[in-house]
Amino acid sequence: MFQNKLKIVPELPGSYQMKDINGNVIYVGKAKNLKKRLKSYFTGRVTGKTKKLVSDIHDFEYIVTSSELESLILEITLIKKYNPKYNILLKDDKSYPYIEFTKDKYPILRVVRNVSLKKNKSNLYGPFPNVGSARRTVYMLNRIYPLRKCETLKKDYCLYYHIGECLGYCKNEVDLDKLQKMKDDITSFLNGDATNILKKLHEEMNLASSVMNFEKALEYKQMIEDIEITLKRQKIVLNKDFNLDLFNYYVKDNYLAFQVFFIRSGTLFERHQKIVELVESPEEDFLEYLVNFYEHHILPKEILVPNTIDTVILSDYFQVKVRTPLKGDLKNLLNLAFDNAKIYLENELKTINHDTRKREEASKELSSLLNIKKVNRIEAFDNSHLFGTFYVSGMVVFENFLPLKNLYRKYKIDINTKDDLKAMEEVIYRRYQRVIVENLEKPDLIIVDGGKNQIQVACNILKSLNLTIPLIGLAKDNNHKTNVIVNSNLEEILLPKNSNLYLFLSKIQEEVHNYAINYHRTLKNKGTLASILELVPGIGIKRQKELLKQFHSIKKIKEASLEELSKFLPIEVARNLKEFLEKEM
Repeated sequence: MFQNKLKIVPELPGSYQMKDINGNVIYVGKAKNLKKRLKSYFTGRVTGKTKKLVSDIHDFEYIVTSSELESLILEITLIKKYNPKYNILLKDDKSYPYIEFTKDKYPILRVVRNVSLKKNKSNLYGPFPNVGSARRTVYMLNRIYPLRKCETLKKDYCLYYHIGECLGYCKNEVDLDKLQKMKDDITSFLNGDATNILKKLHEEMNLASSVMNFEKALEYKQMIEDIEITLKRQKIVLNKDFNLDLFNYYVKDNYLAFQVFFIRSGTLFERHQKIVELVESPEEDFLEYLVNFYEHHILPKEILVPNTIDTVILSDYFQVKVRTPLKGDLKNLLNLAFDNAKIYLENELKTINHDTRKREEASKELSSLLNIKKVNRIEAFDNSHLFGTFYVSGMVVFENFLPLKNLYRKYKIDINTKDDLKAMEEVIYRRYQRVIVENLEKPDLIIVDGGKNQIQVACNILKSLNLTIPLIGLAKDNNHKTNVIVNSNLEEILLPKNSNLYLFLSKIQEEVHNYAINYHRTLKNKGTLASILELVPGIGIKRQKELLKQFHSIKKIKEASLEELSKFLPIEVARNLKEFLEKEM
């Protein structure tokens, strides 16, 4: 099919982009030798996920670069631009929490996730794959040390001051030597030395016991035990100057398992595991995974990788030291990471293969029921409202019945919308108009929550946009359980409740339902002016800041006249805001 085009591909480094029949970029890769790499897709034997990729390729393009490093940078840039469906490695990894110790005069200790904006403003410790562990650590340290708790200093003492967990930074002259001692103790603990913390906890426990406050003494005792258990679980590897991340992997049956060890101050601080399907060679997929990993995490001083990985290109890309240990404790730890990756993958393979078979069977059943060629990508919609007003909508995306959470979307619906059908009409129009304008990937199937009325509304919108995308509704019985599919011809198809398809469609329906409800609940329950304003269409971040700056409180905004609000908002948005506050506040 591509023989003539492959003949003119140069034997140079570069990035290549695979496209489907609709011209969408479905995979972006890089190669030292473009001709050799591209030829391997169409002349060699491919299996697993690579086989699925090749079956979807309708065309390819490539861009020549002057070096492999340039091709890696270009590859990452294009993946961010196109968000290709087969570059799962660069999309699905989650970010871990860190403990932030701010560099303010009066510092705050807290758990954070978005670390990219805090690199120069705070000291960051982690990552913590277990968010509960991070929160317990922060809670414990805030109990022991009376740090500042308020984001901005108040005019008067807060509750924490009265219970002895704050020094009253808002009104008192704080002993800076005492504050520095607290900072040193906390920093030392977060760097792996618990000596001072344990000493202080023992002193507090003995003091509480001496005044017969046995409940408090027991609490300190539990803190001591928690720290000691944590220290026992950590493996001491080298001297305290070592702060690095160590990676290894294991491959079997077209799956790749990663094992990451986070080493901080010479101790094995935490670890992370992940399994993905192979697309390229293990080395190429490992490289992509590593680049993606540090989109979400702070770079350490040093990264250790196995000897199959190009350390030069990674060092150049990250601008930190990347190497392969050849002997000693770190080499042993690298081998241990390999052993852990192997055990993890072999333990999970049976479950993975079983789930894969169930998803494939469900996909075939759905294709057969709807009489369409394939159903890989599904976009599902649901609405949420407050007593029939102030609608929001949610969209979730599933690929082969697996959620792609980074593609989920939230929508604020026009404030004048008073019913579910109008809300569905608006969200379907907005979503697929954008798909057309931005040439986004179209789904193989759209799912709406509801029956014939919702189907008709959604079909009319798609028709007005000249789109032909299969669409179904999921109708519920009296027990609020999905029991039938309603297709675009308004025909009802009974779903057997013991089928894989029923289970997967129910999962999608539950996911989008909870996503929409949680969006509404989050906006409503935050209780802040900004979060409440988010419910009003037409008010984005910039207008929120302006309103906060001018009025300071919801009460004052509610009391403001339409004329006053229209100085900062378009008249229609100002009317929406007034109506919202009058009904809801």
